[in-house]
Amino acid sequence: MSLHIIIDGYNLIRASEKLSEIDSYDISKGRDVLVDMLAAYKKIKHHKITIIFDGTNALAFSTCNDRQKGIKIKFSAQGELADSVIKKMAQKEKEKALIVSSDKGITDYCSSVGSAIIGSLEFEDKLFMASYMVQKGVEEDYRDRKTWNFTTKKKGPKHRLSRKKRKNILKVKKL
Repeated sequence: MSLHIIIDGYNLIRASEKLSEIDSYDISKGRDVLVDMLAAYKKIKHHKITIIFDGTNALAFSTCNDRQKGIKIKFSAQGELADSVIKKMAQKEKEKALIVSSDKGITDYCSSVGSAIIGSLEFEDKLFMASYMVQKGVEEDYRDRKTWNFTTKKKGPKHRLSRKKRKNILKVKKL
């Protein structure tokens, strides 16, 4: 099953220390740096990635859909919040989507429709690791890595997470 990562763009930028500093000087530069980081991430993990930005107060030309370095960039329409666009996409994608946001309203809704959730800061750590790996020339695919540790220790049903939480954990591990 292919994973579609849907990112609340400004939420991720403003949650990050590095990106928020760049964003405070030039908002378009902050978006460009995020796209560069996501492109480095996409070199290692070949997931479909879409960034949603608020286009509420943006100029009319910025409400278009664009693709840069394999990353789909989408601005919300005039008078529409990025939150509602993300919710619509999560409703459409359901279990195929992984939502990157720290906004409680978005995460609660998207979780209720079956999408996996990861916080902005946690995803940022994965982006920095991918950028570091690309800089060092380590671009191999880690899909063959052993992820299951054999054990004879038995776990009963009372120790088992809910099905929804287990699926969320598996999707986050794919990052």
